[in-house]
Amino acid sequence: MTPRNLSLAVAAASGLAAIPASASTDTRLEELLVVDQKLEESIPLTLERYGNQVEVITAETIRQHSFVDVSDALKTLVPGLHMSPKNGPFDYFSASLQGARNKDILWLVDGVRINNRLYNNTSPLDTLPPHMIERVEVLKGGQGIFYGTQSVSGVVNIVSKDFSEEIGGAVGGGINSNDGSNLNGYARGALGAHQFVVYASQDHADGYTPFDDDAIQSSVTDTDRSYNVKSAGLKYAYNLSDDTRVSAMYQYTDADLDFARPALNKKTTNHREEGLTTLKLDSRLSDYAQLYFKGYLHEWDTYYTRIYNELDDNGNLTGGEVVLNDDAYWGYEDYGFNAMVELDFDGNFEYVLGFDQQNYSGVDEVWRIADQEETVNAVFAQLRTSEKLFENSLFALGVRNNRPSDADQSTVWNLTGKHDFSGGWYVQGNVGTSFRLPDAEELFLNEYYDLDGDGVPDNGWFAIGNPELEAEESENLNLSVGASFERFQFELTGFRRDVSNYISAYVPVTIGGVTGETFENSRDEVNIEGAELQTNWQMTDSLRGQFSYTWTGARLNDDGEQLNDIPERESKLSLNYRQPGSPWGLNFTTVHVGEINDRETRDSYTVADISGFLTLGSDQQHQLTLRLENIADAEYATDIGTANEDATGNSYLYRSLGMERTLHLGYSYRF
Repeated sequence: MTPRNLSLAVAAASGLAAIPASASTDTRLEELLVVDQKLEESIPLTLERYGNQVEVITAETIRQHSFVDVSDALKTLVPGLHMSPKNGPFDYFSASLQGARNKDILWLVDGVRINNRLYNNTSPLDTLPPHMIERVEVLKGGQGIFYGTQSVSGVVNIVSKDFSEEIGGAVGGGINSNDGSNLNGYARGALGAHQFVVYASQDHADGYTPFDDDAIQSSVTDTDRSYNVKSAGLKYAYNLSDDTRVSAMYQYTDADLDFARPALNKKTTNHREEGLTTLKLDSRLSDYAQLYFKGYLHEWDTYYTRIYNELDDNGNLTGGEVVLNDDAYWGYEDYGFNAMVELDFDGNFEYVLGFDQQNYSGVDEVWRIADQEETVNAVFAQLRTSEKLFENSLFALGVRNNRPSDADQSTVWNLTGKHDFSGGWYVQGNVGTSFRLPDAEELFLNEYYDLDGDGVPDNGWFAIGNPELEAEESENLNLSVGASFERFQFELTGFRRDVSNYISAYVPVTIGGVTGETFENSRDEVNIEGAELQTNWQMTDSLRGQFSYTWTGARLNDDGEQLNDIPERESKLSLNYRQPGSPWGLNFTTVHVGEINDRETRDSYTVADISGFLTLGSDQQHQLTLRLENIADAEYATDIGTANEDATGNSYLYRSLGMERTLHLGYSYRF
């Protein structure tokens, strides 16, 4: 194993909570298998070495905490990343990474984007069970050089089960007190030069009622938010030689996902069918050059059904139903390829050159967005210093030119660096530019119904896109200082991002005397600044803790109210107890989120979980896990929505509530 690969393994085995990879002292490699790390797979580690913040959650951590889905793990463990699933697992969520919105974060599976550029308000995590995951890598700060548009504030890369030279795997299952269950399994190994991984899972729950009692109208007959997610994947690799590998992956998901409503609802469901296909070539061309090529296809098809109960003129149920959507289609397709070569002539500099083509298309019969297509071609390059040029210092300068088919070209740049002092201290930074193109909703949304042609919306309300929108452009800076001692590590980070042409959502506009909503570029600059403190300490040989605190200010021109859905303050605490060599351990986590601006202010809240695990058998091949989620059964708002009263038809605001107290029990067998 090369020093670079060993470093990645150590970083990715960072124990029971996500902590700065540079500060990790936990070198247990129980679950992570790193065999000849390939060029694309090493990008996050390389970015960390050159001054970027990288957080890692391992499969073992997810398993020991009994997390139900990916967003559950991210919201609990990753410092600086605010996650707010609307109605529990496999649902829409709001997210903020260093003051960003959902659409400013790039979500990947094995390096392939899963949030479509044109339709980036879709939930990229509601079809991803945790059982398929090898690790989750979170890169903070602008990452536009390697990853392109949307990676304005960072990247979340979900890595599926990795290849292994040894035959092995696991099967497992679990239940929870929301009438939920899951079954999962995977196997991997090698036959000569052939390597394979196969995995599958099913997650189901009847769910809970995510509304306050006084918000639920008598017209609703389905208040619980349920889900049924089935996934399967197959990976194959063939080693043409010791230096060259060809690999392929296909993953398919079929999911039925409820959309809960507090009024009128009889049935509202998104039925998703998602396929992800990749083909990769990794090759060390010589002692000085490495190459990778990746082609991919991501298909996301959703069939939306919305059936309301019928009311009479007095607001009483008639026993009939109103079908508003019957398997209405909305979906998208992404495909493209990426090629990159890394050159290291054993001198003072290393060089990276690459080309990226991304093709997007999508259509929405629900929001009446016509079929849209876009192609983006991009070239990128990075110049890195080697360890020979500056003692204890590394720097990297990158540039990327993006040429969209339907917008002006844009060039972004990025400069990062890291310097290690004596005594375990270091300083690192990331400065550069980013841009985000408006999406299809912002450009082409058409919820304007004027069937009689009188110029007045038929339903007394409308929402439309603005095809004149310009791309957002931003300048960003991250600067960190930290230290790593024998039993204590910390990192303090300051960040700043100034955004011009900020796209404001749902701005009031009047047509035909009726007020509706549209989008516009703000004339004011949006300024996002904040600080993040992370600490990690080994109190005893058995007890370890992590604490993080994040403050974020996101405002127009550095003043005014905080932007919606972005908390000013959030803290996370994790305590992990396990005696060396012991077959059992305990985990305690708590997340505190400050007030959040929405249609009305969402109050601050604190949610605490406790979990434990017990391994049995001569090789500890059996594992039992028990988790109590939301110990105090705290009621907290994850979103503010609008509905209409049965009797009067008047609009009112209601809270969507986060997961109630839930007990999870799981079992797995490793072979």
